[in-house]
Amino acid sequence: MALFGALFLALLAGAHAEFPGCKIRVTSKALELVKQEGLRFLEQELETITIPDLRGKEGHFYYNISEVKVTELQLTSSELDFQPQQELMLQITNASLGLRFRRQLLYWFLKVYDFLSTFITSGMRFLLNQQICPVLYHAGTVLLNSLLDTVPVRSSVDELVGIDYSLMKDPVASTSNLDMDFRGAFFPLTERNWSLPNRAVEPQLQEEERMVYVAFSEFFFDSAMESYFRAGALQLLLVGDKVPHDLDMLLRATYFGSIVLLLELRVLAPPRCTIKPSGTTISVTASVTIALVPPDQPEVQLSSMTMDARLSAKMALRGKALRTQLDLRRFRIYSNHSALESLALIPLQAPLKTMLQIGVMPMLNERTWRGVQIPLPEGINFVHEVVTNHAGFLTIGADLHFAKGLREVIEKNRPADVRASTAPTPSTAAV
Repeated sequence: MALFGALFLALLAGAHAEFPGCKIRVTSKALELVKQEGLRFLEQELETITIPDLRGKEGHFYYNISEVKVTELQLTSSELDFQPQQELMLQITNASLGLRFRRQLLYWFLKVYDFLSTFITSGMRFLLNQQICPVLYHAGTVLLNSLLDTVPVRSSVDELVGIDYSLMKDPVASTSNLDMDFRGAFFPLTERNWSLPNRAVEPQLQEEERMVYVAFSEFFFDSAMESYFRAGALQLLLVGDKVPHDLDMLLRATYFGSIVLLLELRVLAPPRCTIKPSGTTISVTASVTIALVPPDQPEVQLSSMTMDARLSAKMALRGKALRTQLDLRRFRIYSNHSALESLALIPLQAPLKTMLQIGVMPMLNERTWRGVQIPLPEGINFVHEVVTNHAGFLTIGADLHFAKGLREVIEKNRPADVRASTAPTPSTAAV
């Protein structure tokens, strides 16, 4: 009985578990690029360390070593690998550096160069160990974290909607990649606590040939369209000379002559996205209202019809933004009142479709082509992307490019409390 109860609870938990709307996989092919840029940053950080003076007395030997500067740093052997349970591990071996310093020595006996060399070398190694470890810790926990803070988690897309890229669980590392699950959900800025239930299939990532892969489920796009619908953005009102000329001429011939016409398009329900291996489509149902606007009088409705449209959508990654290009594929209008009225609307179908293609689609594409940012740190962009459609989700494989140097990005986003200071350094040490 207990076994059946445990099984029931497990199934119940699985039924309520929410799938991610967006997944990102970073493969081992990206690590070499990340390692080179990261090591360059570490070298720059280590070359700026301040080493305290070394002075004191050892028997009859007095010494004062000052103005120590790192002139050269070489990290000749390093490895950056994915480690299960640890995400990433950086190993550096056989590192060397060059120093320049002023020395003042006083001794009471001759032939002590070997002793002095050993003594100075040991002292400098001690000081460097005291300095390098805090610098590495500071770079890893403070400065690099300031870079990660540039990754958008919950931010505005525009003046109407925002997007939630919060992690749904800890990243999962294997020996060849790092997988991250993001909520990937849009929301209206006026309803920040609203959330669309995710009933889409879970996106899958299997490939490892490119540096990074991003997967989006139908839920990702559905939540965007429903958010704009709830924000009241999916409607269009054309009055007078805003009505396209060809359509205006036909409407006047069909209805009345010179009186000002009004044309309103209003989406009736949130559009829905369907992703198949053959392509991505958006289904839209809207009302089309035609009315007269007599001078100084209330408008008079002439006709109301329903429009069904199907749009094709092509996705692309540019920089770090997911962009969409829409194209009107299918279109029909009909009356909800009678079949006879639907027949009477047939002459309007061609000019209305032309109006959508010429007047509405450019406005939609202007917005969708601006895109939405993918959760990547500032200064890192996607290049050479390849889009692949699957049943219920699509994946985009790409390589990475550092559009800005790591140090440039970190300096720009360096926390204010450490912007004017360097890494913590210990007090002057005596050997």
